[in-house]
Amino acid sequence: MRSEEIEIRTGAEEVVHDLTRECERFLSSENGDGLLHVWVPHATAGVAIIETGAGSDDDLLTALERILPRDVKWRHRHGTPGHGRDHVMPALVPPYATIPVLGGVLVLGTWQSVCLVDTNVDNPVRTVRLSFLAG
Repeated sequence: MRSEEIEIRTGAEEVVHDLTRECERFLSSENGDGLLHVWVPHATAGVAIIETGAGSDDDLLTALERILPRDVKWRHRHGTPGHGRDHVMPALVPPYATIPVLGGVLVLGTWQSVCLVDTNVDNPVRTVRLSFLAG
């Protein structure tokens, strides 16, 4: 298995950050089949396979706000108001994804991208671990 950590600056706003190019760069030295595992070792971030650029990324953030509104009185209360929702979000958008790789190329659908989902405005820098398990 080969593994690497990358750092992503998500800033001070909720974001769906497309990781597909970083995943492709990581796999650029591979030519075989296997699995790419994407892991976000944070309690307040997730990984989604979703279309980006056509509004779906914004729709995801809107849906998360509806399901997990900031204005609810969360028991987890440190950080900015409503930060408790950020700790619940990974139960809906898990902190990992595993994608097939064939001939060193990610096997994604036409409109699919690998994305970091970060609703925590208190943490502007994220670590993402990419791991390739050869088949």
